[in-house]
Amino acid sequence: MAPFSTQLRRGFWLPILVLALPWGQELLDQVFFAGRWNLPMEPGGSFLGVLTAPFSHAGFGHLISNSLWFLPLSWLVLLQGRRDYLAVWLGVYLMAIPVWLFWPYGSHGLSGVVYGLLGYLLLVGWLEKRMLSLLLSVVALLSYGALLPSLLPFLSPPGVSWIGHLSGFAGGVLAAFAMHREPT
Repeated sequence: MAPFSTQLRRGFWLPILVLALPWGQELLDQVFFAGRWNLPMEPGGSFLGVLTAPFSHAGFGHLISNSLWFLPLSWLVLLQGRRDYLAVWLGVYLMAIPVWLFWPYGSHGLSGVVYGLLGYLLLVGWLEKRMLSLLLSVVALLSYGALLPSLLPFLSPPGVSWIGHLSGFAGGVLAAFAMHREPT
């Protein structure tokens, strides 16, 4: 693993570049389509919706709130490495497929990825038992643990896709199991 300062420099721009996609989509949506051009994951819809859903939002308020969670959690995962970050994205996409196939409602937004990043961070420290990984898990729990209640349907606000949050979280947990390194 690269030194801590190198990991910070390497990973800094990646989440910002990823965020350029939903911000660009939302800007185009608002300017040219009056907020009606969404790219959600819909039941019975194209598989393309599974891939585009994280980059589609219901307005700038939705996008801003997801962005504020997405950036710091992304940077924390990137301290583990780019492969770990990619594994979280793949885990989130993998766990979104059953939701797309079987859930009767559509969803979109980066919050599934946010919960995937959080799920990864909460578990990886306990799996690896290395100082950096444990520190990341503790920081994630103390800083972002308040997000956890919205994984439950009865604690999730109306209109919020708790199943998208839960499937994203499961994708992050899956990524942590797939990527953890045994302690040396």
